[in-house]
Amino acid sequence: MKLAAAISFVISGASAFAPSAKVAKTTALKGNLNGWVPDSSKFAFGLPGTTNPIADFDPLGFTKDASLLKVKQLREAETQHGRVAMLAVLGLLVTEEPIEIHPLFEAYNKDIGPAIRHLDEVRAVEPIFFELLTVFIGALEINRALKGWKSTDSANFQDLKDNYYPGDVGFDPLGLKPEDAEGFLEMSTKEINNGRLAMIGIAGMVAQELVNGKEIFVNAGLAADRFDPTSVPIQF
Repeated sequence: MKLAAAISFVISGASAFAPSAKVAKTTALKGNLNGWVPDSSKFAFGLPGTTNPIADFDPLGFTKDASLLKVKQLREAETQHGRVAMLAVLGLLVTEEPIEIHPLFEAYNKDIGPAIRHLDEVRAVEPIFFELLTVFIGALEINRALKGWKSTDSANFQDLKDNYYPGDVGFDPLGLKPEDAEGFLEMSTKEINNGRLAMIGIAGMVAQELVNGKEIFVNAGLAADRFDPTSVPIQF
């Protein structure tokens, strides 16, 4: 019951970052900018992600007097880091006690410890895994570069393409992307805000595990501590 309550709390907390008002979905997506028309009079040129009660949150002034290109680059970085953080939060929680679903370990017969050390265990057993992981990540980044960045033949090859929408690399295997501008704005805002929450969340989770070496649900008193450091091929 405690675990179910914790999971429901996380889900409900994340949903609080979604826009509360439902908008009528009428405007079709236009071109590659998903219906977004840059407006210099609006915060971040009108990109999604602005949510009440803190509408234009930029305390360090990254977007102040920034060009359209700079704002798009910042949003590209924020979107991609948010996606990685959301995957990290999910991966960390499901591979630890009490869920322990792990693609690389036989977690059903022993507790393999805090997730921050799992890749250390992989390195000790199969070092070549990291070379394969590097190639996989490199392929993803090359695809993103080809989608969003100008050609290397251009003098401005580090700039995003004019018709590239930040973060839209065309990956949508489940067909969740809305077909109208209003729906895309709403979904993009949810993604951005949940990504922001995930970036803060994963930083806190990693810091907690570094401090005391306890898994998240174990540290919260929601799961038993079955981890035996002597059962893994690395020194904790």
